[in-house]
Amino acid sequence: MLESSLDKMAQQILSLDEASLASLWGKYKNRMESFQPSKEWEKAVIIFFIINAVRAKNEIFNEQILKMHSDKPMPTPLPQKGKPNLRLVKD
Repeated sequence: MLESSLDKMAQQILSLDEASLASLWGKYKNRMESFQPSKEWEKAVIIFFIINAVRAKNEIFNEQILKMHSDKPMPTPLPQKGKPNLRLVKD
């Protein structure tokens, strides 16, 4: 039951737009820093860390994609047909 609930939450969080979340980062950071012993403060802390988790996930994802692409050898250029593009250089 708990794992299923967490899975559903993760699916919902993954569907959120990072840019929209980033615009809320400051709001929830300020709420988190203004401690109040209340459920609203607790929710603000959770939301702040969800936003950071999405940002961290995307950063790791992008780094891994770049790494995968940079590990591939560059394709060798196909030989050109016809005369080579050479010019005479005089001393």
